[in-house]
Amino acid sequence: MENGLRHTAVLLLGGNEGDRYARLAQARELIGQRIGEVEAASAVRETEPWGDFGATQPQAFLNQALVVATDLEAHEVLREALAIEAELGRRRSTANHYSSRPMDIDIIFFDNAVIDQPSLQIPHPRMHLRRFVLEPLAELMPSFCHPTLGRTMAALLRSLPADSK
Repeated sequence: MENGLRHTAVLLLGGNEGDRYARLAQARELIGQRIGEVEAASAVRETEPWGDFGATQPQAFLNQALVVATDLEAHEVLREALAIEAELGRRRSTANHYSSRPMDIDIIFFDNAVIDQPSLQIPHPRMHLRRFVLEPLAELMPSFCHPTLGRTMAALLRSLPADSK
């Protein structure tokens, strides 16, 4: 993924609170201002919540993948992504990992890097299990090969069970 800048970050945006479309647009704009040029964006997809939300029935999420050209290092991208989430109303809770949120920004890939630190794991450790991640990635970069699984985004998507979210 060469692009003239030093790095390519692949981000997944998602949210299910408030004006979901407006928040996605705000997130894309802030990412362009603070992280780097948005070179490609997938279609926006509405998806059912993934994970255990308990007794609550949250609104569906909107998700979108972005390919971003950046001069920032991976930890700097994470810092900016967390700041953007907070600016758009995200309040992190330790009570339940799966909760409704106005905006979530995950780093799925950063070049072909493999980073396994407590504060940052790239590739995203559960991305290959989630249809809401793989569908937009297969749209944007079907032949990109996962750096540790050795499979393309299209192949990973095809390998998911039909009923997976």
